[in-house]
Amino acid sequence: MNPFDRTPPEWTKKAVHALEFFCPTCRQSSLAAEQVWMNRRSPVYGHDRQRKWQEFYHCQCGCDWWAWSSDRPPNEFADREPLNEPDNFFGYF
Repeated sequence: MNPFDRTPPEWTKKAVHALEFFCPTCRQSSLAAEQVWMNRRSPVYGHDRQRKWQEFYHCQCGCDWWAWSSDRPPNEFADREPLNEPDNFFGYF
């Protein structure tokens, strides 16, 4: 299953809106989902003019849920320093 398919899978039709970014039934994170589909065809723009879309998850407990991409918790790697590229590694720079 491709999470970026244009056609939504059948299981998304019964998905419930999760108010927090985890399964509302078993509270597992989105990383534990068995299937994922992102509704990138219909972005919504928030009051800050940032684009967001629906992310659908089929959890291993059987619950189908969705949340806004803007509700995703911060990435654990977001505050890390970028890797430094070696200076003039091949002599091209």
